[in-house]
Amino acid sequence: MKNRIFFIVGVSILSLFLSYNILAQEKTYFDSPFGVGGGFVASWTFPNIQPVNDQLKAFGTPELGKSGYFSSGGAGFVYIGFVPGLRIGGIGFGGTTKETGLSKGFRRQSKLTSAFGGVSVEYTLPFIRRAGVSIGVILGGGNTTLEFYRYKDSYSWNYLWNEIKDSSSTTNFGRKLSNDYFVVAPTLNIDIPFYRLVAFRLGATYAIHFGDNWQMEDGQDVFNVPSGTAKNQLYLSAGIFFGFFSY
Repeated sequence: MKNRIFFIVGVSILSLFLSYNILAQEKTYFDSPFGVGGGFVASWTFPNIQPVNDQLKAFGTPELGKSGYFSSGGAGFVYIGFVPGLRIGGIGFGGTTKETGLSKGFRRQSKLTSAFGGVSVEYTLPFIRRAGVSIGVILGGGNTTLEFYRYKDSYSWNYLWNEIKDSSSTTNFGRKLSNDYFVVAPTLNIDIPFYRLVAFRLGATYAIHFGDNWQMEDGQDVFNVPSGTAKNQLYLSAGIFFGFFSY
């Protein structure tokens, strides 16, 4: 999923640079916010996974993402020129939070991995100068996985095959659930140019997920997952962009 997201973002950024070369002669660029570029974005992510954390108290690990977790990725944009202040772009990023614990002689691990990407459409407020303050939305898709493991410190090849025989009980345990979904994410970004060739970004994104089809690692559906599990995440981000920027 991550590889597909970054491939889409890469193609989007390339297309935006080609569009810029075609439109670069428009004089209106200098009468309104103008810029084209791409770069790195890092975010501190706050997941909404209380239904999971309620169960982890009995499982034996701390709550996942209780104080947020780190996500990273890339983004790019270009002002389209014929609509002053409007820019389009692409973005994709993801991150992981993991907790471990020791309970009743077993090491236990819980893990959340989330990634999403899409096309961004933003409008830069024209009455603010020297910085680009933009509001907009990201439309795209994403994936979230939840993993849970319980195991002893030592493990052998023979023990693996004893575990999967129907006649043998197991003490080790592993499960992986995943959810694919559409994303609609309102955004607020502030881009501060430095010598017009570099811009620093501060921003906030709230990713709203549409899709409740959870599956096991083999594609088997998981029913009765509580509504809102690992959905609708807040991202507070910072980044650095390279290109040309004029506000």
